[in-house]
Amino acid sequence: MPLAEGWRDVRRVLAVRLDHLGDVLMSTPALGALRESLPEVHLALWCSPAGAALAPHLSDVDEVIVYDAPWVKGTASRVAEADGQMLAQLAGRHFDAAVIFTVCTQSALPAALMCRLAGIPLRLAHSRENPYELLTHWVPDPEPQQAQRHEVERQLALVGSVGLRTRDERLRFHCREADRVAVRALLSGIGLADGEPYVVVHPGASAASRRWPAARFGAAADAIARETGCLVVYTGSRAEATLVGEAQAAMRQRSVSLAGQLAIGELAALLEQARVLVSNNSGPVHLTAALGTPVVDLYALTNPQHTPWQVPHRVLNHDVPCRDCLKSVCPQGHHDCLRKVEPQAVVAAALQLMGADRPTTATGHPRPTEAAWA
Repeated sequence: MPLAEGWRDVRRVLAVRLDHLGDVLMSTPALGALRESLPEVHLALWCSPAGAALAPHLSDVDEVIVYDAPWVKGTASRVAEADGQMLAQLAGRHFDAAVIFTVCTQSALPAALMCRLAGIPLRLAHSRENPYELLTHWVPDPEPQQAQRHEVERQLALVGSVGLRTRDERLRFHCREADRVAVRALLSGIGLADGEPYVVVHPGASAASRRWPAARFGAAADAIARETGCLVVYTGSRAEATLVGEAQAAMRQRSVSLAGQLAIGELAALLEQARVLVSNNSGPVHLTAALGTPVVDLYALTNPQHTPWQVPHRVLNHDVPCRDCLKSVCPQGHHDCLRKVEPQAVVAAALQLMGADRPTTATGHPRPTEAAWA
C-alpha cells in the first residue's frame, strides 16, 4: 500500500502515547514503521512521565516531550495552566502530522483536539465515534465489542492504514553498555560471578487485579532455585519492597532483592542476561520481551491484548466467566483468574522455558529440549 495523500511530504511527526511505560514499548514496532517508511523525518514522542524513562533507549525517536495528560489516569493533581503551556509548546514545534496511539478503552479525541489547536495538519487515530474534523485520518475502532487484537497489532494496523510499514515487528529497546557494566558490578557485589545463572522475579503490578499473591511467587521461586541452582533476583519499585519481602519470606533458597535500586536501563541489563523472568503482567514483561529473554507471565484475565510479544513465553491463568472485565480491582472479589494458579504450574513453565540449553535438572530429571512459544 502506498503512503496516503500528504504523508509522503511530512518532515516532522508527533507520535502520541500518553499512558504507561509498557504501552510505549508495545508501540515501538509502529514507531519503527514510521522511521522505516519516513527515514528522514524528525520523530518526536509525546508521552507521560513514566513513558519518558524510555527516552535514552528508543533509537527511532529523536525527541521526547513529556506531558501528564489530564485524560489519562495519573497519581498527582494537574492544573489547567499546564495544558495551555503544553499547547503552546506543541504549536511552536510546527509538526506536520500526529499519530495518536491509544488502547481500546481510551479516547484519542482529547489528544486530537490538542493537536488540531496546535496547528498540526494531519492527525491519525482510532476512534469509536465520528471525530469529524478532529482527525484527518480516522480508523474506526471495533474493539473491544467486536474483537480484540494484541496491542502491538493494533498500533501496526493504525500506521498501516496510511501506508507506514516495517519489516521488523519486534519490540525495540536499546540496552546501553554503561548499564550492563553497572549491573555486572552490582551482581558482583552480591556475590554473583560474571556469567553465573540467575532468574528474575517481579511480584508487583500497578493494578491489584493483576497481582498473583507474593507468597506464591516465593514458593515458585524457591522451587526454581532448588531445581536449577540459579540465584533468584527480585525486582520492583521502592513501593513494592514489602511485596518482595513477603515473597522472600516464603523461600528457603537464597535470594536477593534489588527493589527500588534499578533505573530502567539497569533493569533492562539485568533482564537481558537472566535465564527467565517470572512476573505479573506489568511493564517488565514487555521490557523483557524486547530483550528476547523468556517470560513466565502470571496474566490476570482483565484484558487479553497485552501478552508477551514475539518471545518464548508461558501465559498462566485460570479461566473464569468474568474474564475481560477491564477492571483494576477484581469486581467479583475472588480474583480466581490468578489465585487458582498453583506455584507448581509456574515452576513447570519456567523449567520448560529454561530447558533449551539445560537437558536435566539439578536432580537429574529430564526437561524439554525446546523453548515453546505460547
